[in-house]
Amino acid sequence: MSPITALEHWDIFYFYDQRKEYRNMGNLLKVLTCTDLEQEPNFFLDFENAQPTDAEREVWEKVDLVLKDARGILDELQAYKGAGQEIREAIQNPNDEALQKAAWVAVVPLVGKLKKFYQFSQRLEAALHSLLGALTSETYDNPTQNLEREQALAKQFAEILHFTLRFDELKMTNPAIQNDFSYYRRTLSRMRINNTPTEGEKEVNNELANRISLFYADATPMLKTLSDGTTKFVSENKNLPIENTTDCLSTMASVCKVMLETPEYRSRFTSEETVSFCLRVMVGVIILYDYVHPVGAFSKSSKIDMKGCIKVLRDQPPNSVEGLLNALRYTTKHLNDESTNKTIKSMLQQQ
Repeated sequence: MSPITALEHWDIFYFYDQRKEYRNMGNLLKVLTCTDLEQEPNFFLDFENAQPTDAEREVWEKVDLVLKDARGILDELQAYKGAGQEIREAIQNPNDEALQKAAWVAVVPLVGKLKKFYQFSQRLEAALHSLLGALTSETYDNPTQNLEREQALAKQFAEILHFTLRFDELKMTNPAIQNDFSYYRRTLSRMRINNTPTEGEKEVNNELANRISLFYADATPMLKTLSDGTTKFVSENKNLPIENTTDCLSTMASVCKVMLETPEYRSRFTSEETVSFCLRVMVGVIILYDYVHPVGAFSKSSKIDMKGCIKVLRDQPPNSVEGLLNALRYTTKHLNDESTNKTIKSMLQQQ
């Protein structure tokens, strides 16, 4: 099953105390943060078939248009082979016009794909803003109720995070992406100096090339887009309490952690891909939280159980989570702060 297929096969569980039924779903946060081991979570809400309510529909349809293209973006990125051989031959034989042309012809359509990926990141950021606007609004008493009652939007939010980390995992293991684009820019510059016709410039002009270059220069470009986008959302909505956003993120992280660390829930997953899905979503919201919260995800005042989340990652097969651990190590904002618990740093540094 492909990673995106997993988006259609996942459950999020909500819980109640066996002794007192939680009729008001607003008590979800109390359950998630409760440490009473006697409480046995045994109620789950199936997000697999979550359908938007009338109140959600406008935002849901807008975001759905973006998510429908996500599968194709990942497929294209996974199949991206690059023009390494043609580029090497052209560089080794600078006076061979035939090889120069062959390399250019090979690179130009690839740059078109890289442009498409970059433009999709902008659409993804816009979709994130729409979802955050809904999930952090003050329509309900607190952001937790927003997640509970706007289930279709909460699922889309998780799908965006899942896509983002999967995209970055693929990008980090494909050096051809930056090599191809660097060759394209160098060749384009040389063509301009020599007044050579540059048909390839129709794909990417100089201004756009600069933005695309900065995008791919980051180790995790999609995650940076979402992190910057979340920070921008908070700064542009000063009338909205920042806690609305951070509580939304921390609650999502708690839900994923509980699902992953509880065998009876994990055994209900229809596929192992659902485990990967939840792991990526958990790490994604931690990173977003770390960028938006004033003191980050690793401080004592953080509402995210970082030790518990890292333990969940450590309990997975090592090869399956190294990319996610690296995302926490290298793309968070506050990990290296002096206030960060030494145990947390040690847990992440372990190889």
